[in-house]
Amino acid sequence: MLVHLPLDSDHVFTQLAITSHKSPCMLVPPQQSLIHITLPKKRRMASSKSMLLLMCFVFGSLMQSMKAQDPSKLTLDYYAKTCPHAQQIVRTEMECFVRAEPRNAAIMLRLHFHDCFVQGCDGSVLLDDTATLTGEKQAEQNINSLKGFDLVDKIKEKLEAECPGVVTCADLLAIAARDAVELVGGPYWDVPVGRLDSKKASLELANSDIPTAQQGLLTLISKFWAKGLSATDMVALVGSHTIGFARCANYRDRIYGDFEQTSKYNPSSETYLSKVKETCPLDGGDDNISAMDYATPAAFDNAFYEQLIKGEGLLNSDQEMWSSVVGSQTADLVNKYWADPGLFFKQFSDSMVKMGNITNPEGGEVRKNCRFVNT
Repeated sequence: MLVHLPLDSDHVFTQLAITSHKSPCMLVPPQQSLIHITLPKKRRMASSKSMLLLMCFVFGSLMQSMKAQDPSKLTLDYYAKTCPHAQQIVRTEMECFVRAEPRNAAIMLRLHFHDCFVQGCDGSVLLDDTATLTGEKQAEQNINSLKGFDLVDKIKEKLEAECPGVVTCADLLAIAARDAVELVGGPYWDVPVGRLDSKKASLELANSDIPTAQQGLLTLISKFWAKGLSATDMVALVGSHTIGFARCANYRDRIYGDFEQTSKYNPSSETYLSKVKETCPLDGGDDNISAMDYATPAAFDNAFYEQLIKGEGLLNSDQEMWSSVVGSQTADLVNKYWADPGLFFKQFSDSMVKMGNITNPEGGEVRKNCRFVNT
């Protein structure tokens, strides 16, 4: 069932020759990549009253979100006249970054996720703290894991040299995320553009809206629904963990908890468990990382879902999509995406466009430097 495109050959990179727009490939140093939107611990039982209250919350959050969103005015040809080579410039730089270090693909994809979950896809995640603005980089889910800001700076520099003051940082992230996925074997999709960069950030929303390791499956689903994303979108988007790495602090409870129960004490699973315990001891090593897809960590494929079916999900939340007693719908989707990689690729592409179309109703500007609002 597994579809895997080899990263160590020219197969991936010959899809598009590197044409540098007068800028050579600049190799970047390897970076740790933590692609996951940190997800929840297990909650195996829920009373009917709690379920009813939660569904009311979900419905209310969804209605509020839908009301707050303006109809998207994004188009595929937004830069056709003002910066016709914009997407090629982003692609060229991403090819350089991923060729130098494949994990840079996960880094850029995660930046886009965390951007879209706070105020919409508006580049707010990129803003540095200043005397008058508190950014989102110190949020619980960002502070020790979100990287790639230097990569964004390099791409923005090339875009500004080609067409000053035209391409937004929010669009840069959306295009780079698509290229990141394709360059490690994943699907291609057309990226609607025309987003604006926000003039403010929200540390409060970053701490409240991005799913965390302490939340259960239903809460996680409700957070996606609050952004206009369904459970189907959620399971497909979480498939991005196929190229992700997680910090020990986010999976320690899982491997020293019910991992053996969900994997049914399978000997091969025990071998894997021993290896991740070496990386993540009971005490210390919080920043040590492990791949969430140990089979093909450098390739975007559907192997991640097989691990869930085996009961070997590294994160509690990931495994919940298959094992939770309230997760029959998500378990069915996990099974379908493992059985049909084409279906997974199609749904992932559709869900990425849907997530990328979440705009900030307050509008914004075209930042000259992605780290700071214009003065």
